[in-house]
Amino acid sequence: MIRIVLFNKPYDVLSQFTDSEKRNTLADFISIKNVYPAGRLDRDSEGLLILTDSGKLQALISDPVNKLPKTYYVQVEGIPGKDAAGKLRRGVELSDGITKPADVKIINPPKLWERFPPVRFRKSVPDSWLSLKIFEGRNRQVRRMTAAVGFPTLRLVRISVGNFMLGELSPGEFKVLRFKNISEIVESYLK
Repeated sequence: MIRIVLFNKPYDVLSQFTDSEKRNTLADFISIKNVYPAGRLDRDSEGLLILTDSGKLQALISDPVNKLPKTYYVQVEGIPGKDAAGKLRRGVELSDGITKPADVKIINPPKLWERFPPVRFRKSVPDSWLSLKIFEGRNRQVRRMTAAVGFPTLRLVRISVGNFMLGELSPGEFKVLRFKNISEIVESYLK
């Protein structure tokens, strides 16, 4: 039996179980033994983090070679136009090379929980929301992509990894899924 934990990682929580600096970690929310993150979500990002007790599944989910799509709601400073969205769709030049093309849509503000602390707003600069799907997982990639096209990220919430969805989980909540084998997971969630 393989366990998968879908966790809504709150803002300011590390994607690990221990920290020598006594910052908030997964251990503050998840008491299940022998599960480990399949990929990462930065401390200042929120949303879906997948944990599993299968090393093979952990590698399948987190290895960029598998090009597993990850979808984010991204609040940015400013209002991107067609030019910025087009650049994101074609791929953006970053310090470590050009990104793979992303699926991007400008969206209405999604229904999300309040973040604590709240996002810093500037009265003189409007903000807007994007739905952004990427097919790789470089360090701080979404933040670097939006900054590269002139729209810094204010808030970043991952809503899906493959076909695993955040759904109605509130920050700090998790649910456990159980599967008989990896092929069942790949067939349903990782295509």
